[in-house]
Amino acid sequence: MALLVEQRYVSLIDLREQAKEEVKKVVLGQDHAVELLLVAALARGHVLIEGPPGSAKTLLGRAVAHMLGAQFKRVQFTPDTTPKELTGEMVMRGGEAVFVPGAVFTNVLLADEINRTPPKTQSALLEAMQERQVTVDGRSQRLPDPFLVIATQNPFEHEGIHPLPESQLDRFLFKIELDYADQESEVEMLDLPHSGVAPDMLGDIKPLLGVVGLDRARDELNTTLVPESVARYLVALARETRSLPGVELGASSRAIIHLLSAAKANARLNGRPSVAIEDVREIAPFVLRHRLIVRPGTSQNEALRQALELVPAPAEYVAV
Repeated sequence: MALLVEQRYVSLIDLREQAKEEVKKVVLGQDHAVELLLVAALARGHVLIEGPPGSAKTLLGRAVAHMLGAQFKRVQFTPDTTPKELTGEMVMRGGEAVFVPGAVFTNVLLADEINRTPPKTQSALLEAMQERQVTVDGRSQRLPDPFLVIATQNPFEHEGIHPLPESQLDRFLFKIELDYADQESEVEMLDLPHSGVAPDMLGDIKPLLGVVGLDRARDELNTTLVPESVARYLVALARETRSLPGVELGASSRAIIHLLSAAKANARLNGRPSVAIEDVREIAPFVLRHRLIVRPGTSQNEALRQALELVPAPAEYVAV
């Protein structure tokens, strides 16, 4: 059942600041990641969070789900996780075939350690992410709206893992590379309430949106203006990644659409009715970097840096 939450913010700028304050009740030092997750929620995009063990990937995902105020489920992926655990299955009850929904039938799905599950299970999640429906025994089942996947993975684990193929990485709006919090934030962590080693404040996070509130916030994105010069800059930036000498495969047309949607959300969360140069440049690393297939000797970060340097921004590009 969809959760209804009374609107607790007066503007999207206010929402952005309140969201960070609520998540700080359990996760400190990750304000930018919270902003990016909020951008993704508004832009209807999925997020992959990558970081070392103990950097609060899972806790951040749970805290953001609580803050959004939407229905939430978590799947801990293992080599034994089956597709039907995600999609559901048809079972016989009283002589009739009845559909039993799987974990994807929720508003926010936390897919923990997604690279530890086999490709067949990853593919089942891919259909849900891309089509926002699943097919079970030849029957299509629509997922709830909104539907947001927050997936996590540990880049330092190398045994028993199944790296996500490029086709599935392309379905994630953002890839956030989460690092440990700064020193002061880690000191402040020691003052947070804990029950043993577990955080004890998740229940104190106020839901700010709910399904209805999220829909209203998304409506603002549809009215966001995109100057032609901004659109041309955005396309030029993506196309530049395709011609760099160290890049085998650059940003796709889907990546261009994703970049625009994220830039619109970023503009609105900064209180602007139109997209500006800083929105595109600020969001581009998280939208484009994980989509670049680079040759040996070139990193994705370096390729994106080159593209940003090579594509000039029009002089009339200013935030309003």
